[in-house]
Amino acid sequence: MVEVSAKVVKELRDKTGAGMMACKKALVENEGDMNKAIEWLRQKGIASAEKKSGRVAAEGAIGSYIHTGSRVGVLIELNCETDFVARGDLFQGLLKDVAMQVAACPNVEYVTTDQIPKNVIENEKSIEMGRDDLAGKPDQIKLKIVEGRISKRLKELALMEQPFIKDSSITVAELVKQVAGQIGENVQVRRFSRYTLGEGIETEKSDFASEVASVSVS
Repeated sequence: MVEVSAKVVKELRDKTGAGMMACKKALVENEGDMNKAIEWLRQKGIASAEKKSGRVAAEGAIGSYIHTGSRVGVLIELNCETDFVARGDLFQGLLKDVAMQVAACPNVEYVTTDQIPKNVIENEKSIEMGRDDLAGKPDQIKLKIVEGRISKRLKELALMEQPFIKDSSITVAELVKQVAGQIGENVQVRRFSRYTLGEGIETEKSDFASEVASVSVS
């Protein structure tokens, strides 16, 4: 068995945020190769994150992201189990990445599909049931088509279902699980707010052509 120094174990911990014992095991399993050990921890990450998902995550941080041009801003709360992890580079990097994801997804309104209110779901069903392309179809077929469309629509509204903007091969949920596995704690996106400059403000629209015409006549 390869001998692994405490210095190397600490270096791997600093890079990944994983626990000391997990880092030592990763290095031993990969004969001291740092890059392979990081990959090993990443591969084990999702499974270990699932085991920790039921643990209370009451610590964490609130992060912000302002998009270039200052027209879109995001506030987001990301939770973990300890303040130590919340201050770490991995956690802070995830916080920034998820905030950027929210900024890039204007249609996203909820963290998960479970948070979508029943009245919103029923309204979406009503809209889909009334579409012209379903007219004349048997009720059983119509319901099946609507269920498929609703499932797709609800995923469009949920942050965790979105393809990650930096790697579309994984969802935001999978990204969070990967980081949680590397950190060794339960990590959860709790809530977010997205702000768009001028949103909701009614502006007075003037008819410039009519104004010019009236001046010319007078």
